[in-house]
Amino acid sequence: MKITGVRSRVFEWTGRTVPPQQNFCTNAMDQLYDKGDSMRSFRFHGWLVVEIETDAGHVGIGNAALAPRVAKAVIDSYLAPLVLGQDPWDYEYLWQRMYRSTLAWGRKGIGMAAISAIDIALWDILGKAAGQPVFKLLGGRTKEKIPVYASKLYSQPLDDLRAEAQRYREQGYTAVKMRFGWGPRDGAAGMQKNLDLIRTVREAIGEDIDLMCEAYMGWTLDYARRMIPLLEAFHIRWLEEPVIADEAGSYAELKAMNRVPIAGGEHEFTIYGFKDLLERKAVDVIQFDTNRVGGITQARKIQAMAEAHAVPVIPHAGQMHNFHLVMASVNSPLAEFFPVHDVEIGNELFWYLFKGEPEPVEGFIGLADDVPGLGLEIAGGHLEDFTVVE
Repeated sequence: MKITGVRSRVFEWTGRTVPPQQNFCTNAMDQLYDKGDSMRSFRFHGWLVVEIETDAGHVGIGNAALAPRVAKAVIDSYLAPLVLGQDPWDYEYLWQRMYRSTLAWGRKGIGMAAISAIDIALWDILGKAAGQPVFKLLGGRTKEKIPVYASKLYSQPLDDLRAEAQRYREQGYTAVKMRFGWGPRDGAAGMQKNLDLIRTVREAIGEDIDLMCEAYMGWTLDYARRMIPLLEAFHIRWLEEPVIADEAGSYAELKAMNRVPIAGGEHEFTIYGFKDLLERKAVDVIQFDTNRVGGITQARKIQAMAEAHAVPVIPHAGQMHNFHLVMASVNSPLAEFFPVHDVEIGNELFWYLFKGEPEPVEGFIGLADDVPGLGLEIAGGHLEDFTVVE
């Protein structure tokens, strides 16, 4: 079997959007820009889709969401020529070929996102060629169904926040994640507003549901040191990305406080970066995203390394490329799930782009044994709401 074609397209959303409100979610820009404007750097309304064709008639679908137009240019100019004519079963060789040829300017960020999209498409091909779901190629079923946590609960008026949290409880979720809305620039008053948020959610869901909290890199080490003792009373499962991703030493210091578990890795891109986090004992939970860390070929290596350090892997975002890895690993007890929603930040776009994404029932999703590959197709129902960049 040989690769005969690589097609990359960017689908840019032109449909209805719901702009985030002020103090919607802390983020790394908060210390530079007005609060009402800071989320603009983290909203994305385009998605890269890669389709790889083979002479056996199989078409694999991969994707990436980071700076999709730039990632497309990387694929078209640099990566597609490296995989054309090659055997997709040589996925390790192809991964190394792409990675080593982009070392001078890639390694993290867009270069790795572009590699990820191609690699995910290759694994989709392998599953289709073998007549097996991808998780069967990765080790098989380790759980009957995957428990997922509802990942939304952005900062909003407390009555609305309470109602949303109660809705997830009624839908059967056993875990939810909320976002903080205030950071260092907001001082002690902002800290109290953050506590109002978490208190509201905890009261709404009760003590028998896990609660995760995210700062999305919007805090400093000093601010996190002050906030963490205040969070202990709410028995959270983890505090996610309290500071920017490059501050591995800060993560290690916060974890060493042993007050609340610390999670991170959404914005780490290489096996070497995760090796550093693990050796520093910097995180209690690893949260890579498969379409950022080099695809399934690299994600499974990070997953194994984390298992050897007894650190669970709970990937960032839902989506099938992450679900298949979770299904095949005992060290991944849980998955994130973005509820179907109006387009707000951009995480919601895959619901409009792809057909086959599972929806939870009573807080669990299942993957079928008889659907080969990743189980995704490009949807037809909403494509009129996108502008397509060929």
